[in-house]
Amino acid sequence: MNQSSMLQNSLILTPLIGASDSLVNALSLSLLSLLVIGIYGVKMHVLRPRIVPSVQLITGMMLAATLTSLATLALQAWNVELHRQLGIYAGLIALQCVVLEHNGFFTQAGKRSRLQLSGLFLGLMILLGLLREGIGNGSFASHLSWLTGFADSNGQGWLFAADGGIRLAVLAPGGFILLGLLIAAKQAWPGASTSH
Repeated sequence: MNQSSMLQNSLILTPLIGASDSLVNALSLSLLSLLVIGIYGVKMHVLRPRIVPSVQLITGMMLAATLTSLATLALQAWNVELHRQLGIYAGLIALQCVVLEHNGFFTQAGKRSRLQLSGLFLGLMILLGLLREGIGNGSFASHLSWLTGFADSNGQGWLFAADGGIRLAVLAPGGFILLGLLIAAKQAWPGASTSH
């Protein structure tokens, strides 16, 4: 198992493009994903030796669905608007857990590679959320109160421009374009690896 096959098969692209239209959404989904995936990994580590291999998949699916449901209910109790903004992407965390389990993320990968992949996901989500909100809305961290729980005065965050930005950046095609530009910039960076 290598990291490139894990990235290709672990459905990270859907929440990466869909939920990174703002910094608050990206940060919220990242933290929620890391929390659920972390708890799932610990629970399956305890359960895996105690169950027969033929029911490990169904056990993993039930555990992932339960943990994701509990997390989304907690998110809804924390802030309904944030729950509404994340939409189906929060529900996809359960599928992410099952795919990672199937790919051997919790059994074959070492702690260092798991931390690297989690850090890559977190960093990329935050970077895309920051860039897409800044370019698309002309703001930074608008609706931060959804995540922190503190009331903000106007809900606009810190403005870069008074009249907004390029609307395409907050839409899904703009997310794909920006992600492609980031990948191209990484490939063009001197000293970057040339492996595909």
